[in-house]
Amino acid sequence: MIAALRIFFIGTVFLMLTLVLLPVQLIALGMGHSLMRRLPRWWHTIMCRSIGLKVRVRGCLSQERPLLLVSNHVSWKDIMVLGSVADVVFIAKSEVRTWPVFGWLARLQRSVFVERQVRRKTGAQISDVSARLIAGEVVVLFAEGTTSDGNRVMPFNSSLFGAAAAALPLTPEGKVHIQPVSIAYVGIHGMAMGRYHRPVAGWPGDVGLGKHMLRVILSGALDVDVIFSDPVAFDSVADRKKAARLVEARVRKGFNQALRGLNKT
Repeated sequence: MIAALRIFFIGTVFLMLTLVLLPVQLIALGMGHSLMRRLPRWWHTIMCRSIGLKVRVRGCLSQERPLLLVSNHVSWKDIMVLGSVADVVFIAKSEVRTWPVFGWLARLQRSVFVERQVRRKTGAQISDVSARLIAGEVVVLFAEGTTSDGNRVMPFNSSLFGAAAAALPLTPEGKVHIQPVSIAYVGIHGMAMGRYHRPVAGWPGDVGLGKHMLRVILSGALDVDVIFSDPVAFDSVADRKKAARLVEARVRKGFNQALRGLNKT
């Protein structure tokens, strides 16, 4: 009975919140109003609270622009988590566009969809990301290229770091700021989350989306740490692969410290 009530409550919040904000977002998109960048944050914040995600932020979002956030990727929940702490747009794989509900919401948030396996489209996709950066938008790149089990940070794919390089000629100072962000699910119902409970947080991809969403909804009360590390200045003399490795190391450090409880203030 409690499980059914919880599902009903979250479903009701999702439906009412979306129906209220949807027309406003569509109007803002049509007019090109800056509200289109802020509304998604309200949506993500309320949904995080209704699901039971307690987001704790360590460090702060850089005020430098252009700004590319590079993060590890644990689960579909990361979108709501990061979307609740900053006004951002996401780089998403092209398949997300066709997902029921999620694909529609991603389009409303003006996500940049990329086809990583289609080389002939890489230039256009990088140009799209670069244009967003130059326009002053904060763009999020999940550099692992897939979700994980939540116990580790996987190697980063440096290919889309090319968007930072492509934006350089159009930046006033000749550099793009890349800020490492670590996302770590560290607690469940106020208790430290170990490997036994990590499948509630992590979504490695071999579990169906619907099944995993139901598990999260029924579990509730998840603590997640978002750690903003110092940004890296990427300029014309920077090596893309070296920059990717440096950012990966900082993301992994923040992630491991969070799992060990070393980021508490």
